[in-house]
Amino acid sequence: MDKSVILEQLRAAKAAHINWVQRAKMLISGFKVEEDAIPVNSTQCQFGKWFYSDAQKLNTLPNNTLDCMSEIEKLHFELHDIYLNIYKIYYDMEPQGFFSKLFGKKKKVSEDASKLAKEYFSSMQEVSKKLVDQINLMERRIVALPEKDLEVL
Repeated sequence: MDKSVILEQLRAAKAAHINWVQRAKMLISGFKVEEDAIPVNSTQCQFGKWFYSDAQKLNTLPNNTLDCMSEIEKLHFELHDIYLNIYKIYYDMEPQGFFSKLFGKKKKVSEDASKLAKEYFSSMQEVSKKLVDQINLMERRIVALPEKDLEVL
């Protein structure tokens, strides 16, 4: 695989992650956000889809890329675990009928719950910063690799 393609995919995944976090911020800021716009499952967000498909090829690279992959996965799981707490505050976890799904079923959120969601979001931002730092580290390592090392992909 060509280095420019790898870097393009990595940067697109990073941008998707940042957008996911921004949608969570919009949710706790009171904007209407569709329930499925911020996937709870770490394999369903755009970043997770990339990470568990094309990114897995990066595990074969030299230059400590595997260390980055492990840390990225750990942080990504942690991020989604924190978001699950926010999700429970804003969305009804009860099974929904057809019309509830069609028209959405966002819960009325108390002031205390909103404050708690903001605290969770603050933790999300800290983890997100660490995740972006790891993605940037991986990007630098990929840039530093000779093109011949990427031919195995």
